[in-house]
Amino acid sequence: MQIVSPSLLAANFANLEKDIEMINQSNADWLHLDVMDGVFVPNISFGFPVLEAVAKICRKPLDVHLMIVRPEKFVKEVAALGAMMMNVHYEACVHLNRVIHEIHEAGMKAGVTLNPSTPVCLLEDVIRDVDMVLLMTVNPGFGGQKFIEHSLDKVRQLRDMIQRTGSKALIEVDGGVNKTTAVQLAEAGTDVLVAGSYVFGADNPFERIDYLKNL
Repeated sequence: MQIVSPSLLAANFANLEKDIEMINQSNADWLHLDVMDGVFVPNISFGFPVLEAVAKICRKPLDVHLMIVRPEKFVKEVAALGAMMMNVHYEACVHLNRVIHEIHEAGMKAGVTLNPSTPVCLLEDVIRDVDMVLLMTVNPGFGGQKFIEHSLDKVRQLRDMIQRTGSKALIEVDGGVNKTTAVQLAEAGTDVLVAGSYVFGADNPFERIDYLKNL
């Protein structure tokens, strides 16, 4: 059984309320929100005015993924949304341990994201402190990219680290999740699947969410 967190990045931005209501009515567990700044990643998505509007109508826990430089500047703002999870990139945090504790002190769960080229072993010193690790299975910044096959090995490595250290962290994956890769990821040891176009681009998104959940 997988936790499913559809990515709003693939929704219809001309009619976000309709797509969010679909998520509300579905069996999706969370809503994944990718905030991009055009600096840390080569694209800009949306900022806090959109996040605040989404938070008012979404009845699912908010899974906020900050693909930005200096994410620690916005801990209070993310907490004010009522977010369940604040996820920051390892590569963007000079003082990662401090940021993790600031997120916890603000009343949220703390997630840490790794880019495809960042090795899992670098999380050894914080794995017991985080609630979730997000492995990017495409290079961050754009939706609809091809799944990076090596990601399956990283999931297995991370699962081994979590079991060896006694960490309670969940493993989340984001990028290229579809009918085929979702099965492979579930078998490798993921807990949370982020899916964008696979869900929002479907004729029947409810069925696809249910498919992912039941892997």
